Amino acid sequence: MRRHELEHVLRAAKGITNEVEFVVIGSQAILARISDPPRSLTYSNEADVYPLHAPEKADLIDGTIGELSQFHETFGYYAHGVAPETATLAINWQERAVTLESPSMKGARGHCLHPLDVAYSKLAAGREKDFAFVSELIRCDIIKGGTLEKLIADETVNPELKGLLFDRLKVCRSRFSLKTDR
Repeated sequence: MRRHELEHVLRAAKGITNEVEFVVIGSQAILARISDPPRSLTYSNEADVYPLHAPEKADLIDGTIGELSQFHETFGYYAHGVAPETATLAINWQERAVTLESPSMKGARGHCLHPLDVAYSKLAAGREKDFAFVSELIRCDIIKGGTLEKLIADETVNPELKGLLFDRLKVCRSRFSLKTDR
């Protein structure tokens, strides 16, 4: 997915829900901060979104412009309507969120996770593709591993989760040969 495609998804979500503000929590949230990221970070054709003030309308998004919908078949990308609790996020993620808005979005706004918060949530999810994504964020110098470590240390209340996130970051570094000083 590219930025203009995410903008299209958010514009369509506005038209379906009559909501204006949306939260983008998945990997495509980085598009708000990085207009033209490396292709290795934009392979997903879905945007994980929910309406900020009416998260219950996420099902409407999923059913109308979600996977296998006419929208998906027509454009090759789609929205995945999710719930706020879908992703495990650092405590103050809202303070780092990046707002995506443009004239083409017709008044819709996307509150997109900062790349550090995307990495945090990917480590919490712990799937192989998530490890690869986090590693690529670090390898492409979009985030620094040391900064991610600081976020985990500062923003994780649960000691078990903190340990798990640190362990998973080590896995990313070892599997993908990343330097630890980044």
